[in-house]
Amino acid sequence: MKKIFLLVALIATAFTQQLFAQDAKPTALAPLLASYFDIKNALVSSNSADAAAHAGEFLKTINGIDMKSLPETDMTTFMAYQDKLAFDARHISESKDIAHQREHFANFSANFFKLAKAIKLTDQRVYYDYCPMQKSYWLSADASIKNPYFGKQMLTCGKVTETLNK
Repeated sequence: MKKIFLLVALIATAFTQQLFAQDAKPTALAPLLASYFDIKNALVSSNSADAAAHAGEFLKTINGIDMKSLPETDMTTFMAYQDKLAFDARHISESKDIAHQREHFANFSANFFKLAKAIKLTDQRVYYDYCPMQKSYWLSADASIKNPYFGKQMLTCGKVTETLNK
């Protein structure tokens, strides 16, 4: 009887682990969030060359998304923002003017937030921050404020307005 109970417990454990492994599978869109954070961090550092390079990588990533790998609802949502995100990323990638990059980053962030709110891109918390001086938002992996619109000039200007994946 103990052997049967042990066998059932082992099978149940294996089944549960398999079930959780499937649930933990990251979405094909997850790399976009990491790429977004790279652009944001370059703007925080006021490094226009890095921002342009990371925006170029974002474009490669967004254009390389396999639509067939996405659930239908995610694909529909992604398609609604794909061109908008690519437009602003292209402008950021083609410019070395930090002010111009930051202008496009505001719209880029607004659209990326809509995507991140509709599709769970990560299990980690994502903070939606607001800059009152720029009247614009951005996403961050960290609750501490590091403002991409002003960099070192006003690094901690802003506040967290919403948290995703609480």
